[in-house]
Amino acid sequence: MSDPNLDKLNQLRNQAQLGGGEESQAKQRAKGKMTARERIEVLLDRNSFRETDAFVVHRETNFGMSEKKYLGDSVITGWGTIDGRLVYVFSQDFTVFGGSLSRVHADKVCKIMDMAMRNGAPVIGLNDSGGARIQEGVVSLGGYADIFLRNTLASGVIPQISAIMGPCAGGAVYSPALTDFIFMVKNSSHMFITGPDVVKAVTGEEVTFEELGGADTHNSISGVAHLAAESEADCLFLIREMMSYLPSNNMEDPPFKTTTDDPLRMDAALDSIVPDNPNKPYDIKEVIHHIVDNREFFEVHEHYAQNIVVGFARLGGYSVGIVANQPMVLAGVLDIKASEKAARFVRFCDCFNLPLIVFEDVPGFLPGVDQEYNGIIRHGAKLLYAFCEATVPKITVVTRKAYGGAYCVMNSKHIRSDLNLAWPTAEIAVMGPDGAVNIIFRRELAQAEDPVARKAELVADYREQFANPYVAAQWGYVDDVITPRETRPRLINALNMLQNKRDHNPPKKHGNMPL
Repeated sequence: MSDPNLDKLNQLRNQAQLGGGEESQAKQRAKGKMTARERIEVLLDRNSFRETDAFVVHRETNFGMSEKKYLGDSVITGWGTIDGRLVYVFSQDFTVFGGSLSRVHADKVCKIMDMAMRNGAPVIGLNDSGGARIQEGVVSLGGYADIFLRNTLASGVIPQISAIMGPCAGGAVYSPALTDFIFMVKNSSHMFITGPDVVKAVTGEEVTFEELGGADTHNSISGVAHLAAESEADCLFLIREMMSYLPSNNMEDPPFKTTTDDPLRMDAALDSIVPDNPNKPYDIKEVIHHIVDNREFFEVHEHYAQNIVVGFARLGGYSVGIVANQPMVLAGVLDIKASEKAARFVRFCDCFNLPLIVFEDVPGFLPGVDQEYNGIIRHGAKLLYAFCEATVPKITVVTRKAYGGAYCVMNSKHIRSDLNLAWPTAEIAVMGPDGAVNIIFRRELAQAEDPVARKAELVADYREQFANPYVAAQWGYVDDVITPRETRPRLINALNMLQNKRDHNPPKKHGNMPL
């Protein structure tokens, strides 16, 4: 004989599983999208999800809403594990009122975020929502603000990851923007403050959803998003991979992963990777791949400000954050976008105890009217501030150029770098030999019988005297000059040496970085 109480429980659970109903779920799948629950199943370890508030319903009575209620409303919340480690998750359900945010939707998300903070575990938000629920008016807007506050208070305490799995518009975009990393899905996810119709009405500009706020736009032009996935499943797997590099909270060390890659391995290919011609580019990513464990590098912001490279890797099993100038793009120069991109990444790593490895080959800051008018001084200072502020282990390897103010900014000894190494190809000076000779010997060159030949001589002399790592090494600004092939074992040895590093900033409420 069945128990009526259990029957009712099972009936309600089954009802909650349906979200907006089978027909609405079929429409979701017909668009090539998963349902909110399917996304959670792919993201988390099998059978690890435990749901909260599955029986919650909205409380709005106007506009006939009292006749339209769905168990759980428009978001699924709970916790589970990724590789056995606790995470909290919310997944917006587009089949219920287009995933729109109601008061109870916001309350469910806030409850999960509060639990995550109390228990020191990451929060992952799977966003697929039409925005605020219009029928609830300001109550819905207040719900967004409650979430924004929690995003801000959680910043630097627990990792926060946002995946944009569908539309994300208006006020809804600010919660992801406050989180640490944003993942988007090509051709199916969009973010914008106002949609194409409003843009056309206000400015007269005609633009498609994809052009205005698609994954390619935000990964390559605006820099709002950090990774673009080919599919929803790919997006969720990428989140799982990123989480493997991160600690659960700011009080933990990042996870250590035993590697079969020999920590003493030397790679002879590094000895010849930097061209003899100082103006010839090479791919810094190849340098990174030769050095890190198993050649595995999880790049972040790959398509934005490509003159600088950032991402996660492991060295001897230690999770590290890597920042590297890219000579293949704009000669690796620092500009506004590159400075902001790297600054934010440096600050994230410092928040969560990830040692910073810097590969430096920078000719300076990008000159030009456009850069000056748009504040290169202020934006460049963000990267300087980030490195100065960081107290995690910080190691720099100068592979080639380290010129001018950019030398100072890229984690120099003077801003509390722990170990500075240089390859024999390093050129550390105020500026390149050509520019320096033009300034220092301007009058002499103007009076020379053969200014071209004389300049060539002076450039060669300057290069011999300054465009090398040894003057900096004599001053102790470079701790050692090493052969490129020994970079991996030297870095791993340094990480072992620095694993108990303690450093502190002066007591203060917070600094005032040049935003």
